[in-house]
Amino acid sequence: MEYKTIPFTPSLQAGKNRSEQAAAQLQEIINNYSERGWEYLRLEVLSSYVQPSSGCFGLGGKDGYNLSIQILVFSRKS
Repeated sequence: MEYKTIPFTPSLQAGKNRSEQAAAQLQEIINNYSERGWEYLRLEVLSSYVQPSSGCFGLGGKDGYNLSIQILVFSRKS
């Protein structure tokens, strides 16, 4: 079995039904990969912590923060 993962971050326009926009983008990706022999398995959410940076000589430092990334998982038989 072979697996493929790709990030999924829908690009949403203001003023329109955002859930429909996200669903349409997800459907387009699933259909595209399906045509190439990949089977959609699931959407995973990965959580991570981005370490703070001190900047150069202590200037321009940034606080650390939590980050969530959506990943689409596909599979196909090798």
